[in-house]
Amino acid sequence: MLDLQSPTVRGHLAMLLFSALVAGSFALGARAANHIEPAALNAVRFFLASVIIGTLVFLGPKVKRRDLSAPWRYFILGGLFAIYFVTMFEGLKTAAPISASAVFTLTPILSAGFGWLLLRQLTTPRMAAALTLAAGGAVWVIFRGNLSAIMAFEIGKGEMIFFVGVIAHALYTPLIKLLNRGESPLVFTFGMMVAGGILLSLYGAKSLIETDVSSLPIIVWITLGYVTVFASAASFFLLQYAALHLKAAKVMAYTYLVPAWVISWEVALGGPMVSASVVAGIAMVIVALLMLLAD
Repeated sequence: MLDLQSPTVRGHLAMLLFSALVAGSFALGARAANHIEPAALNAVRFFLASVIIGTLVFLGPKVKRRDLSAPWRYFILGGLFAIYFVTMFEGLKTAAPISASAVFTLTPILSAGFGWLLLRQLTTPRMAAALTLAAGGAVWVIFRGNLSAIMAFEIGKGEMIFFVGVIAHALYTPLIKLLNRGESPLVFTFGMMVAGGILLSLYGAKSLIETDVSSLPIIVWITLGYVTVFASAASFFLLQYAALHLKAAKVMAYTYLVPAWVISWEVALGGPMVSASVVAGIAMVIVALLMLLAD
């Protein structure tokens, strides 16, 4: 029986839900990416998510004076997540959702490295083996199970762009623990969302002004609604909560489930089935997840 009162168990459940919600943003994002500039879409989604989280903060823990100390912390974290989301949507203009989600699974091995550099969190031999296995599975999926493509290192432009965002995401996780000064997950998420929205508005001011809202297809509005509520407000809170109770490498281990969830999303949205060789790579990634989570 799971002890649902245990912060550790809740952290794991939070990340399980997080992985499913994140997968939806890949599937929907690929369908909306070429209809609107990433900076414009994400600036709006950050501010809308700030309203949702801000309402929960007002009804719950409230913002205390100490929460406003050192606001630069929120801008660092918000900036990292802004980089992640902008490069994600930019990459999805050319990268397939499953391939992009495989790039995302490289986050744990990078996060483990940043966790050691910033927090001196150690990686056991088993965790190192799991991270290596998962990285191998991710590379296999990124190159679509094509050995000749791997040997020639024929990686797509979209995957390379998104990898920059993955590095930012990996750095974000250990920084949550390093920069948090006792703020509740909701308040900390709210501060980061507002800061990220400000940075994206400045960066994407031109695209925000030039976007013809009336000509945007319905998929853009569906994607905006989803990423605002589920892939922003909800997933950010889940990640903040889990990062305060689990090691950085274990938090990010759940990203290994994202490609499997993306396949489910793609099939549900009428996309094609993936090849057996790609499924084999995803299976390697899931085995790595189980290795990482075993005590």
